[in-house]
Amino acid sequence: MSLRPVILFLLALALSACAGTSKVMLGQARPPVDPAQVRIYTTPPPGSIEIAQLESSSAVGFGTQGQTDAAVARLKREAAALGANGVILMGVGSSGSPVGMSVGAGSYGRHSAGGIGIGIPTTQKKAAGVAIYVPPGAEPTQP
Repeated sequence: MSLRPVILFLLALALSACAGTSKVMLGQARPPVDPAQVRIYTTPPPGSIEIAQLESSSAVGFGTQGQTDAAVARLKREAAALGANGVILMGVGSSGSPVGMSVGAGSYGRHSAGGIGIGIPTTQKKAAGVAIYVPPGAEPTQP
């Protein structure tokens, strides 16, 4: 039995499990900013203006810190595209996506064939936040 169909299936699965971002607009978008200027907050700074609620996900993998970082970086990029210079991080979590494949067996006359089964438990990291604009001088100075 050839492994080529298995490899093609896994490749198609990997391509279909792409990362993404969704948004719900809460206010007016502003001109885009550099994603490096977007700060992460746990609480809204005084004077901040909400722009959008964001959710992002990483590519499917095995639940690494890199996936979490990728989901948060995706939030920052989307916020920057909306002109937000901050994101209030609401939470980060995981969703499992067990993937399985099996190939059956059968016979016809004197001919018979076998099959294989593969199960790959994978995880996708998700992050949620609110894109905000913090006007200059609205943030308290930090020591």
